[in-house]
Amino acid sequence: MTYLTGIASAIGISHFSLCQSSDASTRSPRVVFSGIQPTGIPHLGNYLGALSNWVKLQKSSAPEDELLFSIVGWHALTLPQDPAALLAARRDMLAVILAIGIDPNRSIVFHQDHNPNHTELCWILNCITPMGKLRRMTTWKSRLAASRNAGSESEVDESLLNAGLFTYPVLQAADVLAYRATHVPVGEDQQQHLELTRDLADIFNRTFKAPSPMFPLPLYVSTKCAQAPSKRILSLKDPTSKMSKSSPDIQSRILLTDTAAHIKAKIRAAVTDSIQGITYDPVSRPGTSNLLTILAACSDSDVTEVARLYENKGHGHLKSDVADAVEELLKGPRAEFERIRHETQYLADVAARGAERARLRSEETLGEVRKRIGLA
Repeated sequence: MTYLTGIASAIGISHFSLCQSSDASTRSPRVVFSGIQPTGIPHLGNYLGALSNWVKLQKSSAPEDELLFSIVGWHALTLPQDPAALLAARRDMLAVILAIGIDPNRSIVFHQDHNPNHTELCWILNCITPMGKLRRMTTWKSRLAASRNAGSESEVDESLLNAGLFTYPVLQAADVLAYRATHVPVGEDQQQHLELTRDLADIFNRTFKAPSPMFPLPLYVSTKCAQAPSKRILSLKDPTSKMSKSSPDIQSRILLTDTAAHIKAKIRAAVTDSIQGITYDPVSRPGTSNLLTILAACSDSDVTEVARLYENKGHGHLKSDVADAVEELLKGPRAEFERIRHETQYLADVAARGAERARLRSEETLGEVRKRIGLA
């Protein structure tokens, strides 16, 4: 979970940019929540699309705004996990968050699974969530499609899929509503889940009215500032698909831990085309356009302006510059990550402090929820 303006509008989610200037004296403090799964070292797409935006939010937020960034271990369990690998991945993801610049003194940084209030609220929300809404969730439908493609039967066998995957969006809603978050940065694939979160907040508010609405309807966050907004980074080997940690081809993605030599080799082998000159055309030239997108994102530049600089150059020149730009972007966070990941006591202390702050914050919400539903 990494919690496009056009898409948000199309499905009815209000959006807001925390980078917009505003008079803090004329508005209420904002509560921003976002989470990321601890499944492997983040790749360039994660960094440019979600993690770097967390840093922008931290820098641009007002002093009275609350920021919560969570490693959502319970969500990872919807798919089979090796326990030892998951334990290491949780610790590494915390190190990554700190390495990129999230300050645990300014923001609440914590492991979701260290705060049982999430699962308690998830159960309560499950009891007011219509089955029909969950069946329309794209996560569930995509797993059904995968099941159908894997087997020879024409009918999908839902018994092969776990209930956690089916109710995953409700846990995501609980993650957000436990802190009465007002703003949620989400990725393109999670926008439908944010709409469900707003629906469940509204259902609870209407069902348990007194004395006033319990939950705000969280807004989709756009981090578009004066700089160019982050673009979706695609696979280096299949530029029709997004860069993904789950791809079996390690050459398809650039990891935060990749050395300069690894980065150069992966960019050099990236799929492009045989057309002379460089132009930005995502439909006809997805590979070339993906490299231009990466280069523009690394420098917070407009991709069409970047493309004009290369219109009379070749792919070799472009790939060399992209590799240099990516290395320049990642070398600082990479070095900091390698330093922090071995400081196990420091990481444990940060996690413990973050969990305590998160529990105190969410207990206020759960206490009121229990009272309203009759369980106080």
